[in-house]
Amino acid sequence: MKLRVKVKTESGKEANDMNYPKIGIRPTIDGRWGGVRESLEQQTMNMARAAAKLISDNLRYADGTPVQCVIADSTIGGGNEAGACAEKFLRENVIGSLTVTPCWCYGSETMDLTTNTVKAVWGFNGTERPGAVYLAAVLAAHAQRGLPAFGIYGRDVQDAGDTSVPCDVQEKILRFARAAIAVGQMKNKAYVGIGSVSMGIAGSFLDHDFMQKYLGLRSEWVDMTEILRRIDLGIFDPDEFNKALAWTKEFCKEGFDPNIEEKRFTPEQKAEQWEFVVKMTLICKDILLGNPNLANLGFHEEALGRNAIAGGFQGQRMWTDYKPNGDFTEAIINSTFDWNGNRQPTIFATENDGLNGVSMLFTHLMDGAASIFADVRTYWSPDAVERVTGWKPEGKAKDGFIHLINSGAAALDGSGGTKDENGESIMKPWWDMTDKDAKACLDKTQWCPGNNGYFRGGGFSSKWETEGEMPVTMLRLNLIDGLGPVMQIAEGYTVDLPSEVNHTLLYRTDPTWPSTWFAPVLTGKGAFTDAYSVMANWGANHGAFCYGHKGADIITLCAMLRIPVSMHNVCESRIFRPHAWSAFGTEDKENADYRACKTYGPLYG
Repeated sequence: MKLRVKVKTESGKEANDMNYPKIGIRPTIDGRWGGVRESLEQQTMNMARAAAKLISDNLRYADGTPVQCVIADSTIGGGNEAGACAEKFLRENVIGSLTVTPCWCYGSETMDLTTNTVKAVWGFNGTERPGAVYLAAVLAAHAQRGLPAFGIYGRDVQDAGDTSVPCDVQEKILRFARAAIAVGQMKNKAYVGIGSVSMGIAGSFLDHDFMQKYLGLRSEWVDMTEILRRIDLGIFDPDEFNKALAWTKEFCKEGFDPNIEEKRFTPEQKAEQWEFVVKMTLICKDILLGNPNLANLGFHEEALGRNAIAGGFQGQRMWTDYKPNGDFTEAIINSTFDWNGNRQPTIFATENDGLNGVSMLFTHLMDGAASIFADVRTYWSPDAVERVTGWKPEGKAKDGFIHLINSGAAALDGSGGTKDENGESIMKPWWDMTDKDAKACLDKTQWCPGNNGYFRGGGFSSKWETEGEMPVTMLRLNLIDGLGPVMQIAEGYTVDLPSEVNHTLLYRTDPTWPSTWFAPVLTGKGAFTDAYSVMANWGANHGAFCYGHKGADIITLCAMLRIPVSMHNVCESRIFRPHAWSAFGTEDKENADYRACKTYGPLYG
């Protein structure tokens, strides 16, 4: 198995074929000629270049290419140059504008007045020229014009000749740009639901109004019979199928069969099911992303795909009562590798839960890593654990934990098989995955025949148990009638239980499914009073988690999209929202977030 870093999208487009969303840098300047402006030109442009370099050196698009920045052709001292900059940014597909300045400028004459960008302003903290005064003035203008902007101002005073970007400024610039690029990558893409509503789960009701107005996504629906049509008519790449099947036979080891003897499929039937689920995986990916190889086979329409950035599969029950389940398909598509090597995951939601799929998409677009779909299934109190197992929880598990376990499918990255240089479990961006990493995740995974009580049509569930104590962030987007979308965030850690304790607790549910024990970071108040309160306040039966404590990035992204955050345990010092949010109150910031999001409305609404 060879894993190759490829700067290429799943649909085969090279990086230079794509009109990426960009960050536009606007160097604004005091417009007074005759000595003032001339003396500031170099310093102002140096700020712009430093910001652009910081962003491109540190951030990537989800497909692995460095984030692109565009700098205005000149400094901006007034409306003429502001207009020229706006025209350039429109041509260059700029999604986020960062205005930078070391000095006083004319606020409403130099500000970004376009409605198609999210905005930030960095005012240099120096004494020679009043960059902070311009920052305050232009942020007031943004608020007054209904164009909220993020304000960036260094904590410490810098000398005029200091071209460095302070660490606190770097953090805010990167947080803004990371979220803005996520906004841009979603715009004009599609969410494709294969099938319909699964088992009455509310998140499966694909809400086109939300997708369009808040995310800029087109909603599309494809009947599950399309998979059968393509299998029956051979609408898939036969060469890739042979390659995928050989890889599957070599690296995907079949696990124990949980079914009673008389209900087990025969070895011949299982072999047929393996071929079926591999074809199904190719086909679902082709439906979402397209595949130019299909055109060579005469399937021109199918080759186009549906311009998807994410999707989901209904599965239960109409499909799984009849055909092999989608567990292999969902697990592989969501992982950072397959038979073609390391490659960008495609977000693909179990049970067609589009709201959980969007939650997964948010984190993936900002870190390039896999996101893990899970049922938020059980809260285990310390007393209950001790009663059942005889072991008193300790360490990060001491206050209890939540069992995250999906019904058969989750990205293999969640197994914790990938290690860092210190041997600690991590989840890497896809472009950093190696042969060793992929093999470790595959080795930790068994593919157990599906439980026939749930999956009468057969199939294979991805059985793994998360290894190590990884920092993770669990999140969930919910839709509330009369309120709209709200986001929930819980930072915490995966918990590595003693093997006998893990076995006892896991075998009380379905041991053939991917399993993670999650201990949220507790604050002692509100929804984070204890782990039980996190479970009790969670808004749905599903959640997603990603590697690392990414709550601050998610909060910034949600503010851009005007989605309020209903619960989180992110440290106050890490939260970065548009400056105008403070006008809605500084004591009760959760309430202020709700009112600000309602006032400004959805980004595309």
